Order: sequence, then structure tokens, then C-alpha cells
Amino acid sequence: MSDLLRSNDYRQWIVSVKARIQSSQIKAAIAVNRELLELYWYLGEQIIEKQQSAKWGDGFLEQMSRDLLAEFPDIKGFSYRNLRRIRQWRSFWEIDTAIWPQLVANTTEQGLKPSSPTIRSLLVKIPWGHNSVLLEKLSDPLDALFYVQKTIEHNWSRAVLTHQIESGLHLREGQAINNFAATLPMPESDLAKQLLRDPYNFDFLTLTERHSERELEAGLTDHLAKFLMELGAGFAFVGRQYHIVVDEEDYYIDLLFYHLRLHCYVVVELKVEKFKPEHAGKLTFYVSAVDSQVRTPVDGPTLGILICKSKSDITVEYSLRDVNKPIGVSEYQITASLPEQLRSSLPSIDQIEAELGGFDDV
Repeated sequence: MSDLLRSNDYRQWIVSVKARIQSSQIKAAIAVNRELLELYWYLGEQIIEKQQSAKWGDGFLEQMSRDLLAEFPDIKGFSYRNLRRIRQWRSFWEIDTAIWPQLVANTTEQGLKPSSPTIRSLLVKIPWGHNSVLLEKLSDPLDALFYVQKTIEHNWSRAVLTHQIESGLHLREGQAINNFAATLPMPESDLAKQLLRDPYNFDFLTLTERHSERELEAGLTDHLAKFLMELGAGFAFVGRQYHIVVDEEDYYIDLLFYHLRLHCYVVVELKVEKFKPEHAGKLTFYVSAVDSQVRTPVDGPTLGILICKSKSDITVEYSLRDVNKPIGVSEYQITASLPEQLRSSLPSIDQIEAELGGFDDV
């Protein structure tokens, strides 16, 4: 037996067997979820039909729950509370078939394909718990459809789905002012537009109202996982204060990312003030420098994202109108800031670094 355990052939073989079992478990779980939601859809239809045709009141759901639990004691989901939720779920998606093509058309930009035949075919791809979150958090099926597709596309957990709904992602995604249509070919321009959000939600930061750009930058990189979640799927962090040299002068880009889906670098500049036209000029310079010095032949055109405290849409539109580099401008928001009177009691980033610097020679 010990010789068998030391055998490379056996170890490689058992790894492949485990992978196959795991794959089967995942497929089985998906199949079980699909069958469960198909059953719930049927039950919802039956409940609604009987309440309409037979004029049965809500009381029959209690009797239905008792009968089903008695017949199928090992199957969860037949409680009175869950049967009510099943009815609510089916009613929520009771959309006129004539409206469905329009719903599809309105969400095509988020990746929903017009060939999708039914709403049910999408809903059964996500767990019942996710469907329940949509019912609890949203009142418009079109908004819910947006999150269904995003969950399928990015495999969101229930917690991530809840966070994205509560942050109003459907109201923010693709809303930033940009010049992508004029500077990028199709379909890259549409994909690039969808990766922008306006405003960006930085509620995970704890900053005073009058924070500096350095504090904002440090906070974002200190909470990189949450920052990447807010940026959206596909962003990979390259560096902070990314160093470039142009004409023997040193320059430092606030944040540099690489987008895995668009296969391009993304320059992010932060401003803790209202947008000014000169901000677009500086960002254009950085995008050009990355295009020349960092980008490789297999990479797409570098994108620039300016995230500022506030902006005038008209000023941004004028500033970007004749810029030949793809740039988008968004605001950021932090709904909970530290009281200003506490600012003096907290060390600044410079003070912390000065204190840490004293340990360099130890």
C-alpha cells in the first residue's frame, strides 16, 4: 500500500478521479436546482390559477402545505411561508409575452441574448435563494432581469448579489460620460462603456469629508478586494503610483489595472475635487504614455478613467469631445465620513510613514 501511495501514476490518477467526481457533484447540484425551480414555477402557476378560477382564498395554502409535508416529509420547500413566496415569485414574473422581446432588447447591452426563449429559462440557472433576494429587494422585473443576467455571467454569490442590488448597480453601470464611441471600434466601445460606473460607491472607506487624494488612493488599495468588486469583473491590479519616464521626467500614475475581458490596460486617476478640463489633458497624457511604453502588440487600446468628487456633465462633454484617447469620467461617493473634529486625532498617511520610517535601520 505504501508503494502505491508513493506512485506518481496513482497520485495523478486519483487527482483526475477526484476532479471528475467534483465535476459531477457540481453538475448534479445545477441539475437539482433547475428541477427544483421548474417545480416551483409549476406550483406557482397552479396556485395562481386555482385562486383565480376556484376563488380559493389564502387559507388553502395552509392546507396545501400540510398535505404536501405529510406526503413528502423529507422534501423542504413546502412550508406555508415558502408556498406564499413561490406564488409571489411566479406573479412577479407574470409578464405579458408581448413585452418580453422589449425586455430582452432593453437588456441586450448587459449581455442578455435575444435568443433567450423564456424568462423561466434564465431564472432556473440561479439558486432559489438568489431568486428570493430579487423578490425582497426589487419591484421592477426589468431591474431584476439585469441582476439575473449579471449573476449568471459572473457567478455571484447571494451576498455579492445583495450588495450589488443595495448599491444600485443597475442605475450606475454604463452611465459615465465617455468618448468611447468616437475612439474605439465596435463592439469594444460598448463593452468599455459597460465597465464604467457613475457614481462609484466607496462606502467601504472611512475618510473625513475633506480627505486628500493620497488618503483616497491609500484607502482604495488597502481595501483592494472591495475596490475590485466595485470596479467590476475583469479588472486585475497592476500597480499604485506606477512609474513612467517621459523625456527624462518622472511621472506617477495613481492606479494602473489590466482588464482581462477587453485585454487592455486601464489608467485610473483620482481627484478629490470637481472635474476640471485640465484633468482630461493629464489623463490623456498618461494613457498615451502607457500605450507607448507598456502596451504590447496583443493588447487593445489603453483606457482612461477619471474618478472625481463631482463634475459638470457639460464641462466633461466639452473636454472629451476632441480627445483622441478613450476616456471616461465618473464621480465617487462616500456616504459615511468621519466627523471632521476627529481629523486632528487621527494620524495622517505622511505621519504614519514617517513613524514607520524610523524602523528601517533596526
